[in-house]
Amino acid sequence: MQKHYLMPVIVTLLASPLASCADIAAPATSAAVGFGAQPALPAPQAKKLIPLVHIAPAKGWPANTTPVAASGLAVRAFANGMNHPRMLHVLPNGDVLVAETNAPAQHDAGSGVRGWVMAKVMGVAGAGVPSPDRIMLLRDADGDGVAETKTVFLQGLHSPFGMAVVGNDLYVADTDAILKFPYLSGQTEIKTVGVKVMDLPAGPIDHHWTKDLVASADGKKLYVSVGSNSNVGENGMDQEEGRAAIWEFDIASAKSRLFATGLRNPNGLSWQPQSGALWTAVNERDELGNDLVPDYITSVKDGGFYGWPYSYYGQHVDTRITPPRPDLVAKAIAPDYAVGAHTASLGLAFYQGGLLPKEYVGGAFVGQHGSWNRKPRSGYKVIFVPFSAGMPSGAPVDILTGFLNAEGDAQGRPVGVAVDRAGALLVADDVGNTIWRVTPSMAK
Repeated sequence: MQKHYLMPVIVTLLASPLASCADIAAPATSAAVGFGAQPALPAPQAKKLIPLVHIAPAKGWPANTTPVAASGLAVRAFANGMNHPRMLHVLPNGDVLVAETNAPAQHDAGSGVRGWVMAKVMGVAGAGVPSPDRIMLLRDADGDGVAETKTVFLQGLHSPFGMAVVGNDLYVADTDAILKFPYLSGQTEIKTVGVKVMDLPAGPIDHHWTKDLVASADGKKLYVSVGSNSNVGENGMDQEEGRAAIWEFDIASAKSRLFATGLRNPNGLSWQPQSGALWTAVNERDELGNDLVPDYITSVKDGGFYGWPYSYYGQHVDTRITPPRPDLVAKAIAPDYAVGAHTASLGLAFYQGGLLPKEYVGGAFVGQHGSWNRKPRSGYKVIFVPFSAGMPSGAPVDILTGFLNAEGDAQGRPVGVAVDRAGALLVADDVGNTIWRVTPSMAK
């Protein structure tokens, strides 16, 4: 009965996503709200039957156009003609690996009518293409800042995302497992079948399918992010076993353990160079309003619990979850730095290069994929958060903008960020199908 009631709403929503949200949108607020070490948190709004939808339709870049770089910086295409590039990994020899990937075909099977609606609107936003399930290798042999060669490095994967090299082994985080492949510096293709070293939570729902990956500095451990199977546990907490967490995998013993929990959708794993701490970018929950809950970047404490789903931003209780868990709320850790509500911050990379100005050293670049449920829209850019003594030390700075055009269409959507061997910033754009390279204005 509910399905028949919702169908006219669904048809209207899909036919005119921008117009359909006018009656249910919260009062317009600035996209700059919800940033910093101590963000103001407004009161939560009541849940609506159909969530606010304010999509930026995916259009791609017109010919001879690029994003807009911050003052003193320049941007150009390092490689174009990609196929939904999401994450980046720079190899020791300077080659760049790009995970061309998307959600697995069997995805969100447990989300019912609401999940069906979200699948349709994500398609409008450019996230509905089949997963290429491969990793590409880009090589800039002459050092001019443009990749001359683009080769299929590894294929036949299952929604790959994170990548890490340890010695002569390449580890890839598929949506359902970590795989290990033999790797020799300079090779342009791997034909060997991967060896599964760790199962990852997946299954027919697999709501947050992206699994990021980073190796410890000593190469002894891997850390892998696993997002939740829902917004706030609506599919049942039995479906959240081992999820909303970062796992630690010991390479020598092949044993794994939960490293940190209560992280709704962690991505962008990266080591902060001054403190040596593991940091992650986390996408927070929806349907509490335009400015709740801010996405964030945070250091990750061994054994730490970060609130999801019972509380947000420390000990702010989310009353939608029953039964409540005051025991868990009492120990929930507040994150270190908010990066805006609904920005879908997926990429995180700390800068340790020598090409960009010295004020970038030690700070964090964050790739913000962009909102689908906020008015006005948020994200759709790359920001920089300055750090001092291992912690955020100032307001965020826009590094790469212009991903939305004047009509509100998405020309591109930034995801993964990485620093290449020369010290330039690389940005994966999965709507523009381009890898962008950011340098000082006078550099290559």
